[in-house]
Amino acid sequence: MANSIMIIYPYLYYGNWVFDDAAAGLVREPFVAGIPEMIDRLVDNILNAREGFKLFFSATQFLGHQSVLEWVKEDAGGNWYREVGRSEEGWLCPALFKYFDEAPKRIYVRAEGKAR
Repeated sequence: MANSIMIIYPYLYYGNWVFDDAAAGLVREPFVAGIPEMIDRLVDNILNAREGFKLFFSATQFLGHQSVLEWVKEDAGGNWYREVGRSEEGWLCPALFKYFDEAPKRIYVRAEGKAR
């Protein structure tokens, strides 16, 4: 059984939010099309977030989540999501399926600073 809450460690690489996940076979996987702006808001109060932060995410609600992304539509192999309470949308590429068997209707997220 897969974990209910997953964690990745995004960081800025040449001005782009990316993350690595050796278990999923991903190296410098970029966030694109509206997701970087969502990340910017999420990490606004995290010191040195550009050097890396913890991003918790789950298809099920968890205590302390900061934001909820609602599924909008499938497009180009990925999926568009809208942050609840906002009108902007962001596209999550097919790497989403490294973590979920199908695109969740909601994704709950929380960002925290990395322990040093």
